[in-house]
Amino acid sequence: MDDSKNQSSEKDKKIESQIYEHQKHLKLNAAEMDDLWSNYMGDSMFSCVFEHLLEVVKDEEIKDLLLFNQSLSKRHINTISELFVKEGIPVPAAFGSSDVFKGAPRLFEDVLMVFYVQQMAIGAFGQYTRALSTAIRQDVINFYQQGIRELNEVYERSTHLLIEKGVIMKTPNIPYPKRVEFVDSRYFNSFFTVKTRPLAGLEIKYLNLNIATNTLGKALMMGFAQTASSQKLRNYFKNGWQLSDKQIKQYGGILANDNISSPALMDPHVTDSKVPAFSDKLMLYHVAIANQLGMENIGISMSRTFRHDIFAKYAKFFGEIGLYSNQGQKMMISNGWLEQPLLAPDRKKAVRNPL
Repeated sequence: MDDSKNQSSEKDKKIESQIYEHQKHLKLNAAEMDDLWSNYMGDSMFSCVFEHLLEVVKDEEIKDLLLFNQSLSKRHINTISELFVKEGIPVPAAFGSSDVFKGAPRLFEDVLMVFYVQQMAIGAFGQYTRALSTAIRQDVINFYQQGIRELNEVYERSTHLLIEKGVIMKTPNIPYPKRVEFVDSRYFNSFFTVKTRPLAGLEIKYLNLNIATNTLGKALMMGFAQTASSQKLRNYFKNGWQLSDKQIKQYGGILANDNISSPALMDPHVTDSKVPAFSDKLMLYHVAIANQLGMENIGISMSRTFRHDIFAKYAKFFGEIGLYSNQGQKMMISNGWLEQPLLAPDRKKAVRNPL
C-alpha cells in the first residue's frame, strides 16, 4: 500500500516537473488573457455590489453567504492582478470605492440578495468552463478549476438558502414515461401547424432558465432606474426592465398553455429607495453583463428547442436584446466608461504608419 502511494507521489512530481519545464517561458494566449481580463472586471464590480449588500443585510445566514462571495471576488482580483503585473500586462482600472456609496439605504431585500448570488453563480459556470476549455498554462487551468469548485459551493449554499426561505424557483415536474417511444408525427417540430404538441422537458427547462434570468434582470433594473443620476439613464434602465418583463410574460404564456406554472417574480423585493447605492458607471456595466448572460442563455435555448414557434420567439428576443445592449455600449463610450478590452495588433495600421 505504501509502495503504491510512493509511486503515485513520484509520478505526480515527475508530471509537475514536466509541466514546469514546458511552461516556464509560455506566454498567456489570447483566450487566457481576455478571460482573465473579463474576470477581473466582473469580480471588481461584484466586490462593490457585495460591499453595499453587506452594509444593509439583516439575515445572518445570508450575511455569511455574502461574506463568502466577497472573499472569493477579492481573492480573484488579487490573483489576476499579481499575474498581470508578473506578465507586464496593465491591470484594468475596473471598479473601486468610488463606485459604491456607503450609507445608502438598502436597494434590495435579503431574499433578492440570495437570488442574485445564485443566478450570478449559474451564469459564471458557463464562463468558467469555457475559459478552462481554452486554457493551456497550468496556473490558468488551476485558477479556473478552483473557481468551478468555489461556484459549486456558492450554488449549493444559495440554493439551500432559497429553499429554506421558501422562494426557490423549481423547474416543474412532468410525469415519468411508461415506455420508450419514437416520434411518429411530421408535425413534432413544425412551425406551420396550428396544433402544437406538449412541451418537451428540455423546452420547459430553458423557458424556466430564461424566466429566472429575466426575473433578476427586471429587479436589478427597477432598482437602477430609481437611483440613476440622469433621466437618460433612468429611461434606459426602465426600457430594460420592460424588455425583461415582456420576455417573462411571453415565456410564461408558453408554459401556461400546458398548465405549467411560472417562477415567482422578485419585484416585491426591490425597495422604494431613490438614493443611489452604486455609480452610474457600475450600474450600466452590470446591465451589460446581464445582457450578455441573457443572450448566451437564449443561444443555448435555441439549440435545445425542437418547437419552431418557441425557436422563433427566442430569435426575436435575441435581436431585441442585441439592440438594447448596443444602446448601452454607446452610452458607456459617450461617458468615457467603456474600458477597452485586449485587442490583436492592427497589422494594416502598422504598415500605413511605420516608425
